[in-house]
Order: sequence, then structure tokens, then C-alpha cells
Amino acid sequence: MDQALASEKPAASGLRRRADAARNRARILEAAQEAFIEFGADVPLDEIARRAGIGNATVYRHFPDRRALVRGVVLEVMERANSVAVQAYAEESDPFEALSRLVHDSVNWKIGALCPMLSEWTDLGDPEVYATRERLDGSIQAIVSAAQAAGSLRDDVGSDDVMMAVAQLVRPFPGARYESLQPFVHRHLQLLLDGLRAPARTPLPGSPQSLEDVRRECVLASANRRECRS
Repeated sequence: MDQALASEKPAASGLRRRADAARNRARILEAAQEAFIEFGADVPLDEIARRAGIGNATVYRHFPDRRALVRGVVLEVMERANSVAVQAYAEESDPFEALSRLVHDSVNWKIGALCPMLSEWTDLGDPEVYATRERLDGSIQAIVSAAQAAGSLRDDVGSDDVMMAVAQLVRPFPGARYESLQPFVHRHLQLLLDGLRAPARTPLPGSPQSLEDVRRECVLASANRRECRS
């Protein structure tokens, strides 16, 4: 009996350490996301540690450098967005309502404020980033396709049109705090949704641009900025 109890103690201690590590990681990512939104990706890491209520060494134990931390935030945001998309698609009988729920919930992801740092601090060819992004793109496309098949979403838009418009609408003005958007951002998103409903009143100019096209432009722009600074 004593031997069995003795063997259980290290196991319980290990579980507690893993739980503590998971909680610390979540606190770091939450604090980093808020700090990145407020100050940009160059915010001092000790400010992130202060907001998370932990020591600098704990931050570096989870994320050895700034790029790793930005990557962690990007993955967390995309995973959260994908969960929302999957849940909305499963729970809403009307696919346009699922789209509406996804669009309005995007305010909580704060992806618009994080977009500028994606190309500069994240390797878009990173296998995990790529796989996570593909899952999110697929979940959004499933909602868009279902809404178009139901006749409630205009058929001349693609899922990338929708998400690019959302990212622009929830992105704060230069020099403005993200919170300054809150009083009216949902009004603007609802205007977007009303414009997406079928039947379309006005044909759209051009053809849908894919997010992949935008990502390539972002990579080129980021490379040009680095050349200008060097």
C-alpha cells in the first residue's frame, strides 16, 4: 500500500506541473495578444510577463524569442476562430446565420489588429501555421458554400472576399486603440452582412481575390520593408 501511494505522488506532482505550465502558457498568449494589439509586435517582453503576472524566465521557457511568441499567438487566434466556425456551422440551421455569427464573433479574435504583424513575424510556410490556416479556411468555405447553396448568400463572392472585408472592418485606425472600434464595429459588420445577402443588387467589379494572393503580397511587402531598413 505504502509503495503504491509513494508511486502515485510523483505522478500527481507531474500532472500539477503540466497543468501549471498549460495555465502559464495560456496567460502568456492572452497577455501577448493584448500587448501586441496595443503596442505592436515590438512591445518589450517584460511588459508581457508583467501583464501575465509571471516572471520573464517563465515567458522564455515557453517562447524562447519574440518570433516564437508571435507564432504562438497567431496559432491560438486561428485555432479559436476555427472552433467558432465549426461550432456555428454545427449549431445553426440557417447557414447564413452561421456566417453572421462567425463574422460578428471575429471582433473577439481581434485578427484585424494582428494582421500587420503576420507577414513580418510569421513564417507562412511553417507546416503547423499552414495546416492550421488550411483548417480555418476550410471551415469558413464550408459555411459560405452552404449559404450559397441555400440561396441566402450572393453567389459572386468567395470565402476570401468575406474574411478580407471582415479583417479590414475590425482593424483599428492608425494610432487608435482597438477598444475605440467597439461602439460601432458591429454596425459596420452588419452592413457588410446585409450587402452579402442574395439576391445581389449590384454586380461586383473584378473577380474574387484569394487570401493566398494577399499573403504573397504581404510577404513581398515585408521583404521590401526589411531591405529599406538594412
